[in-house]
Amino acid sequence: MAFHGSTRPTVCGNLFPASELGHKYFCVNTTAGTTSTGLGATPNPTGPNAPAGTPRHPASLGGSAGGGAAIPQPHSNPASEVPSPAEMEPDRPIGYGAFGVVWSVTDPRDGRKVALKKMPNVFQNLVSCKRVFRELRMLCFFKHDNVLSALDILQPPQIDCFEEIYVITELMQSDLHKVIVSPQPLTTDHIKVFLYQILRGLKYLHSAGILHRDIKPGNLLVNSNCLLKICDFGLARVEEPDPSRHMTQEVVTQYYRAPEVLMGCQHYTSSIDVWSVGCIFAELLGRRILFQAQSPIQQLDLITDLLGTPPLSAMTSACEGARAHILRGPHKPPSLSVLYMLSDGATHEAVHLLCRMLVFDPAKRISGSDALSHPYLDEGRLRYHTCMCKCCYSVPSGRVYTRDFEPPADRPFSHNYEQSMHSVWQGKELIHRFITEHQQGKRVPLCINPQSAAFKTFIRSTAWHSSKVSRKEER
Repeated sequence: MAFHGSTRPTVCGNLFPASELGHKYFCVNTTAGTTSTGLGATPNPTGPNAPAGTPRHPASLGGSAGGGAAIPQPHSNPASEVPSPAEMEPDRPIGYGAFGVVWSVTDPRDGRKVALKKMPNVFQNLVSCKRVFRELRMLCFFKHDNVLSALDILQPPQIDCFEEIYVITELMQSDLHKVIVSPQPLTTDHIKVFLYQILRGLKYLHSAGILHRDIKPGNLLVNSNCLLKICDFGLARVEEPDPSRHMTQEVVTQYYRAPEVLMGCQHYTSSIDVWSVGCIFAELLGRRILFQAQSPIQQLDLITDLLGTPPLSAMTSACEGARAHILRGPHKPPSLSVLYMLSDGATHEAVHLLCRMLVFDPAKRISGSDALSHPYLDEGRLRYHTCMCKCCYSVPSGRVYTRDFEPPADRPFSHNYEQSMHSVWQGKELIHRFITEHQQGKRVPLCINPQSAAFKTFIRSTAWHSSKVSRKEER
């Protein structure tokens, strides 16, 4: 898959101090990686036989005749091979989020193109401090191919001057929103492999006890070979097991917001993420937003237009005003058959899975883990593990598959550290210590060069965006 109009990410090394750009640091490390051919490759049907009772194994699903799986070849990229001047282009912003700005830069230690995220205004108040520390720890905790993680954190200054955090992550070429609105054709194979990776990453997050709370196409990064990673954990939090504990309702971009959140439910679960994935699934099929409303109330009305008026049992946790709004209106029958009109790709299997995700009652909504077992995703699993993943590999006799195609997290994410944060200064000390300890024993640390022209441009773009966000919040 090649994105029409896509360009090579631009890079520049002058965002970092000149002292860090010396030849000795370019010789410290070598980078190795794997190449994958994405959906253009023909799956290899000659892999090992699947054990009985596991029909979801890629080898048991077969594939097109002829061809073979792409064999990931490790390639050496000596760090001393500095990119030529023709390849070095100015740094550029690649994304603006609610809680930071992301730029495309080059890591001067190895010439690798990476994304640099600035987290500004970290220590304005205790809530902001806890949120940023939570996101930072999550990025360092994640170890999954479909979830973005931190490659490094820039060295912080002395604690008295410590006001912002810079995180380096893998640089991806685009995001799913840009793909959906582009003229790029999306085949059924594209949709299946994208949806499979979203759910695969979501299963990992939920198994770690993490709710993303802002799953949307713009937060799903993709490369031209169709590899996908979930990103932006600014609104993520640990799942709350106590149903009596209230949770914020200021979560999830409106178009992808689950009905229980729209109706003022004060406690919700990981099912809100599954609803968001269902909306994205429909958007991939139809190339348009499924529920595009002007207000939360209209959003709820569009949902009930499709799913029908929910029974009272599905509204037990709703606030009184939302429940009254539903009951005041005329009774609506379900009209799920319109989902078949999204596109030619809206087959019976596709609509069946979509209807399992878009269930009004969160208790009856399919989980991300169970959704992965749906037969619609068998081909997506086949494609991903035959020629795209890093967990399987090819040998002359065929494909060697991993034992667990959708691994959970090896342990839950802990947020006990927040209990010791009672003031902004305590938070600053904890974050400063965490970054310092995280860097110990690792590569030569990087820090920002505030005198570079690139950094000054970076700061201006950050300040402009921050003021824009503030004006929107004031309105």
